[in-house]
Amino acid sequence: MLEVSPSDQYLSASADTPLLELYAAVPAGLYLPFPPLELPGGLGGLVVRGGFAQTFFFGSEVLGLTFIAPSGRRVVAGGRTVKNVQGYDLTRPFVGSFGRLGQPETITLRLRPGLISAHHARPGTLADVQDSRARFLWQHGDMLHAYHFGHVREVESVMQAFGGESVGTALDYRPLFPGGMGVGEGGPLRDRRFGWADGGQVPEVPALFARIAAAL
Repeated sequence: MLEVSPSDQYLSASADTPLLELYAAVPAGLYLPFPPLELPGGLGGLVVRGGFAQTFFFGSEVLGLTFIAPSGRRVVAGGRTVKNVQGYDLTRPFVGSFGRLGQPETITLRLRPGLISAHHARPGTLADVQDSRARFLWQHGDMLHAYHFGHVREVESVMQAFGGESVGTALDYRPLFPGGMGVGEGGPLRDRRFGWADGGQVPEVPALFARIAAAL
């Protein structure tokens, strides 16, 4: 399943849809809330991990989803517009839950407008960058990456401040994680939230969150 609404600026897709397939489906002038690269688990994997490389709150970019709770119950949360919450909002707790609340089926993302985009890379680490305005920052080995979209002058300014060389092709990081992409130090990727390692390890959850999962 894949549905794109340029006028309402949203995209809905099955959770198993590859990330680069979503990028190919988005019309010019609209952008997704993740950089143009491939990660394990497609869209669903990205959402249960809470996104990747973003320097903003990823949960607000997920407008709605359907998922299968641990009890086997099918849950519908959110919708296709920004102001669509009625009753308890399970969308934001689900984002970044690492599967504790269930497995996603379909996901609706907000699309953002922009005139151009740019992806640069240079030697360095995230510790070297304190004030970048790039929407996405991540480290792969000893290389630092920045991706940004928006107005022409804004993108040019952000990339000039970051430096580095332009990256002209989409990246596929799936071979780095044959056992699944999980949280862990010493792995090949890092963003502002976590170090990412092979093996699919998940962080501990608070007791209250575990109670929510049990109630579903």
